[in-house]
Amino acid sequence: MSTDTNHILGAYQQSLDELNSLLNRMAAGVQQSLTKAVRALMDRDSAACAEVIADDEEINQLEKSIDALGVRIITLYQPVAADLRSIISTMKVSSNLERIGDQAVGIAKRARKMNKNLEIAETRLIEPISDAAAHQLRSALAAYRKGDIDSAVETKRSDKSLDEAYKALAKKLTKRMEENPAAIKDYLDLQFIARFLERVGDHPKNISEDAVYAEAAVDIRHGGKLPPSSSES
Repeated sequence: MSTDTNHILGAYQQSLDELNSLLNRMAAGVQQSLTKAVRALMDRDSAACAEVIADDEEINQLEKSIDALGVRIITLYQPVAADLRSIISTMKVSSNLERIGDQAVGIAKRARKMNKNLEIAETRLIEPISDAAAHQLRSALAAYRKGDIDSAVETKRSDKSLDEAYKALAKKLTKRMEENPAAIKDYLDLQFIARFLERVGDHPKNISEDAVYAEAAVDIRHGGKLPPSSSES
């Protein structure tokens, strides 16, 4: 193998490693923002809310960096098969992570508004939904990193339980609005926060679909057939 070929292959691999590093950094930042936003709500910590809002700019810039590097790798090296799928999927995962970051900002902004008023007891009802959404995100990212098709499919299916939990909480909060109209603004803010968390759960489902595509070259979006290695139940 010629020196030039070795150099090109080395630069190509370095670019792929950099892309993965950027994605890992972005994933860590988004998970931290989501956790901090919910904790700020529970602890009534407006300073933490402000940190979540400020940190969103770095998340946005990481998405742009991932997209730019992904396009550069495709343009320069013209990857095929698994490498091409991995690059495309990484760019799509970063887009989903950016949207989760936006949901974390939404939670922080609503929490900051609620912190100006007396705490309502129903705030604690957010924690189970928050825990479920964070678990789904961790599971989806782990499946993506490992190329674990079965775990990805399982995570995709688990989104339904989060949807049901959100609907149950929304019903409770609507009832409380009717019973305690003096605190209706806080209940509305809590409704929005619950909705943000339900939307967070949609993105791990998308990431799981990207994991399956990257690993098995199968598109399972919108009812697509699962790959042979995953059993339908």
